[in-house]
Amino acid sequence: MAGAIWAIGEVADGALARISTEAATLARALGSASGRVVEGVVVDAQPSAAADELARYLPRVLAISEPATSTHAPATIVAERLAALVERERPSLILIGAGPEGRDTAGVLMALTGWPVLVNAVGVTWADDGPAVDMSIFGGKLSTTSVLAADAGIVTIRPNVVTAEPAASRGSVEPTIVDAPLRLPLIPVRERLSEAGAAVAIEEAKIVVAGGRGVGGPEGFRLVEELAEVLGGAVGATRAAVDSGWINYANQIGQTGKIVKPQLYLALGISGAIQHKVGMQTAETIVAINRDPDAPICDFADLAVIGDLFEVGPALVAALREQTG
Repeated sequence: MAGAIWAIGEVADGALARISTEAATLARALGSASGRVVEGVVVDAQPSAAADELARYLPRVLAISEPATSTHAPATIVAERLAALVERERPSLILIGAGPEGRDTAGVLMALTGWPVLVNAVGVTWADDGPAVDMSIFGGKLSTTSVLAADAGIVTIRPNVVTAEPAASRGSVEPTIVDAPLRLPLIPVRERLSEAGAAVAIEEAKIVVAGGRGVGGPEGFRLVEELAEVLGGAVGATRAAVDSGWINYANQIGQTGKIVKPQLYLALGISGAIQHKVGMQTAETIVAINRDPDAPICDFADLAVIGDLFEVGPALVAALREQTG
C-alpha cells in the first residue's frame, strides 16, 4: 500500500500553530484525491494539547513526547524524531508549514532522510504522478508547478494559502515512542524575547489596513493605525515602508513578509507591485486609496478610491466613528 501523507503539527506556546491546521486541511484533501491514509505528527515536551487540536482535522495523530524541546531550539530535535519515525513508518509525503520553525525542520529533515523538498507552496493538488506543487518564484513574478520525481518528499506550505476546515469527525491521538538517541548538537535557549504587538495578529486578522511608500513616513502610519483601530483590524505595510524604517518588519506583507487572507484589505498609498500582491491577493475584498489611477493595485482592487489619502483617510475615520457612535 502507498505510504501515508503526514501533516506535521507545530507547537507555539503550548498550542497548535494555525499554519498546522492549514497543512492538515490540505493533507486531508490530498488524501481524498489519492486514496492514501492521512496522519498527523506532533513532537513536543507536552504534545497532548496540540495533538488533540490536530485530531479535529485528521483521523489519526501520533503524539511524541520529547522533553528537550522545552529547553532547546526545537527544529533540529523535531526533525530527528521525525526522521526516526519516517524510517519506521515509511510515509510518502510530509507537509510542513513554511513558517520559521517549519522551514528549519524541513531543512534538517531533508538532510537526515535524503528526501527532496519543495518549498513555499501556494497550492498543492494530486496529479497522476503524485503531488503537483504550485510555487511563486522570482519575487512573485513567475509561478511554477513541480512534481516530486522521487517516491517520497517534503513540501512546505505558505501561510494563508489554505482555509483551515475541521474534519466531520474528530480523530484519535496515539502516544508514540521514538527512543533513538539524539545525535545532532542541541542548541539551548538562553532567553526568550516577545515583541509587543497589536491585539490582533496580522496573519489572523479579518481586517488589515496597510500602508506603503505613499504614506510618506512614520507620521503617515498614524493614519493607518487610526483606521485599523476604528475598524478593529491589524496594521500591515509594504517592504518599501519597512526598509525605510517607518514600521517594524513584523508588519511586512508580501513575498519577503507575511501572507494575509482577511475579509477586508484596505491599502493606503500602496502601488501594488507583484512582490506585495502575492502577500494579500487572496483577501476577500481589496479596497485601495491611491492618487494614481494607473497604479497596479487599481487593476485588481475590488474598489479603488482615487484621491489624496490624507484627505480620504481622515474623512473615512470620521464617518466610521460617527457610524459606530
